[in-house]
Amino acid sequence: MNIGRGDKMAKTKLRLHPGISILLLTFLVGCAATFSNHGYAPTDSELKSIVVGVDDRAAVEKTIGRPASTGMLKDSGWYYVSTKVRHFSYKEANIVDRQLVAISFNKRGIVENVERFTLADGRVVALSRRVTKTGIKGVSFIGQMLGNLGRVNLAEQL
Repeated sequence: MNIGRGDKMAKTKLRLHPGISILLLTFLVGCAATFSNHGYAPTDSELKSIVVGVDDRAAVEKTIGRPASTGMLKDSGWYYVSTKVRHFSYKEANIVDRQLVAISFNKRGIVENVERFTLADGRVVALSRRVTKTGIKGVSFIGQMLGNLGRVNLAEQL
């Protein structure tokens, strides 16, 4: 008789309250990573169909489409960029993969070079944070306006 009661108690200890189960499931789902993809970079098989020295911009556009960005100079090149980002709910996003495909053209618009770059090819660029200091210190907006009253030359305004 004692054995049956122990089995019953063991079964009750293993069951979780539905609220605790939902809370635990929510916590586990919140810890899972989510991925987002941004941009488009053609695959190697798509790039093999582009013939360097033969194809022009129109042929590249027909084969893989127009890029989202181009070079600063009018005829410099086309750039396709794709980025895969991993997100966690409790920490900042992390870039997992980045592909940059650069297609450069010569002056006649013929493909000159096709290159692929990844995160491994990248370099960290230190930005210079030079800030121009304002010459105004401790003067309110109204003080600036009143200070300009004597500087107006009506002869210049006419």
